[in-house]
Amino acid sequence: MKILLIGASGTLGQAVIDELGARHDIVRCGRTSGDVTVDMREASSVVAMFRKVGDVDAVVCAAGNVPFLPLAELTETRYIEGLQDKLLGQVRLVESGTRHVRDGGSFTLISGILSEQPIVAGACASMVNGAIDAFVRAAAIELPRGIRINSVSPSVLTESMESYGPFFRGFESVSAGRAAMAVSRSVEGRQTGQMYKVW
Repeated sequence: MKILLIGASGTLGQAVIDELGARHDIVRCGRTSGDVTVDMREASSVVAMFRKVGDVDAVVCAAGNVPFLPLAELTETRYIEGLQDKLLGQVRLVESGTRHVRDGGSFTLISGILSEQPIVAGACASMVNGAIDAFVRAAAIELPRGIRINSVSPSVLTESMESYGPFFRGFESVSAGRAAMAVSRSVEGRQTGQMYKVW
């Protein structure tokens, strides 16, 4: 398969390459590096990326940022940051990418444990992750030509604990490799409308 991977240089992206790269052709994509670049916050950038890459069998997103701030500090501007990047960025991938995904192909989006298990300073992340999972369930019943869509919802990644550990006291971390295996289930399996929990 020809797989377009957004966020290829990140922790999860590298694990996805390790998991799928030996079996498939991975087109690496990132905001500033890769075979092609994209800024998911800009619809025109997403359109341009797909024009450069052409038709693919699968689109995998391992990217998306949200602010981690106490509720009292989450202004509308900060909420919009998370919405524009991780949520609407992935929606744009599906919107623009559907015409470039071959019959029977797939989208795999990234959400996270906070959709169901909130933390202090994680309100924006919980909102965005929950919306991604809901979008996947809804889009699955309307995508054309047998195209599938799923989300992968990991706990905090073990490799990211140095940065995010203070936010996730009491949470069991998971390796990026485990999350990448869920990506493999989505890409190489046949289910659609699923949230693959990696907790």
